Amino acid sequence: MRANYKMQRLFVPNDLGPDIEFEASPQQSHYLMHVLRLGEGAEILLFNGRDGEWSAAMAAKSKKAVRLKILAPQRPQPPLPDLVYCFAPLKQGRLDYLVQKAVEMGAGILQPVITQHTQVARPGIDRLRANVVEAAEQCGILAVPELREAEKFERLLSNWDRERRLIFCDEDASTNNPLPALQGLRESKLGLLVGPEGGFSDDERKMLRALPFVTAIPLGPRVLRADTAAVAALAVIQATVGDW
Repeated sequence: MRANYKMQRLFVPNDLGPDIEFEASPQQSHYLMHVLRLGEGAEILLFNGRDGEWSAAMAAKSKKAVRLKILAPQRPQPPLPDLVYCFAPLKQGRLDYLVQKAVEMGAGILQPVITQHTQVARPGIDRLRANVVEAAEQCGILAVPELREAEKFERLLSNWDRERRLIFCDEDASTNNPLPALQGLRESKLGLLVGPEGGFSDDERKMLRALPFVTAIPLGPRVLRADTAAVAALAVIQATVGDW
């Protein structure tokens, strides 16, 4: 069932089910009352990443809070996409964009990775999580991706599930065409690793190429910025071996 884009959607942490009532958060109450200017009885859509999507009505409101009453189920809860997206954190504005696009493109797990050339050693997880939720709200996504704490490059590889194929974007690949490498994959469990603005170091590239569960792919003849490369890689993977 496709998402209803005519109604406002909000992510909430509360359980969702018939006749449940609760107060919206102060930020959401302000948004509903003073930005959208919705009145008592107005209907919106709610999801929590667990119970599917439900319609709800503004049952009551005070000067500071809106009380929401759950009405009826709209869409069932789907499973998380089985794609692990690993990325070197970028500077703030472009990192926000990267995370939002990864959610839209079907990542199920978002894993920040600290490489030798990573620009931001400690990404703000709360800010990234807010971007995940915003992208899910705007794009009708119910399975909200898991956002993990940043992990060092070497630790990521040592702990990697050997049954999950890890695809990495290699700017030094000898060809411009990623399709032959992707079309030859047999695994259904996939991960994608995109490096930082300065690319992977020589040592990191050697380490990746030596691992049997890793596949290197190019991204065409042009030099791409890291956030552009992320979207391009997700698109070609989803179209070739993913869920498109």
